[in-house]
Amino acid sequence: MPDRILTQRELNRATLARQLLLERKKLSPLAVIERLAGMQAQWAPAPYVGLWTRVEGFRRETLERALLRGDVLKPTVMRGTLHLVTKRDYPAFWTAFRELHVGYGPPSLERGLTLLAEARSRAPLTQKDAYAWIGEPNAKHVFRAIKRRGHLLHAPETALWKPTASLLFHAAPEPEQREYDRALTEVVHRYLRAFGPATKKDINAWSLLPMGWFAHALDGLPTFRDEEGRILYDVPRAPLPRADTRAPVRLLPKWDNAILGFEKSRRLLPADLRKIVIRNNGDVAPTVLVDGSVAGIWQTDGTVEYLRGVTRTQKAEVADEARRLSAWLAS
Repeated sequence: MPDRILTQRELNRATLARQLLLERKKLSPLAVIERLAGMQAQWAPAPYVGLWTRVEGFRRETLERALLRGDVLKPTVMRGTLHLVTKRDYPAFWTAFRELHVGYGPPSLERGLTLLAEARSRAPLTQKDAYAWIGEPNAKHVFRAIKRRGHLLHAPETALWKPTASLLFHAAPEPEQREYDRALTEVVHRYLRAFGPATKKDINAWSLLPMGWFAHALDGLPTFRDEEGRILYDVPRAPLPRADTRAPVRLLPKWDNAILGFEKSRRLLPADLRKIVIRNNGDVAPTVLVDGSVAGIWQTDGTVEYLRGVTRTQKAEVADEARRLSAWLAS
């Protein structure tokens, strides 16, 4: 039987449902972070705004308490960038991305491996102190390897709503051992639950893992086709809402993975707006979703710069949501 063809609008609605953007849920921050397969944390307030837009009655203190308890960690994982993941998920994510060497090569890794024990004994330490201690011309690259392999993670204080530390690293507990291929499979399936149905290139864009590394994780999964005929992989029993499902206005923070989770980010981001939203320096603007796709960029004072046409009713809905977020940010 031929694969079912999913329209672009059906894929958009599937993404919104799995990213908790069709309706706010009564969930804990830990449950949401796990449901989303991690949350981008390069900009400290980003996970807080991302939770506010997805969780009914979200309070910043609940995430801060989870960070300070160690229930939520701030490691470098997907794409070699900072994310929040739960302590429970960290072993699988760390194992899956262990061999992804972003920002350092084999010589720096080899040198870093000889320094892991001493680095952990010196922690907590700042990046500046680490470079001085390593004392080599390529200390930056060596320290990147040490952080990845030695579980030197950004300290919880760097992830608070108002961070009280910057570039401070602490020695997180070493995670339980996971078998590498099983960890890759788990992480790929988690991606599909949060972003699918999706292509191999989508998984690669979200993770930076070479497609050959995770091909085994796709064996036996349900498949669809998009309107261009490409194979889409999915996990069983994942939501596939109707194309006409109503999508409310939503405000996404900078670097939200709902924007970055696909090849060329086109699931929610129209192609003609890509260069406006995703800048040459890698910055990703905070966006406004109208009818499920990016329509503008919001500012913390509640103003919105529209990037495409919207109706008067939609503008009123955006203004209401922007006022609510602005008030929450100022509280």
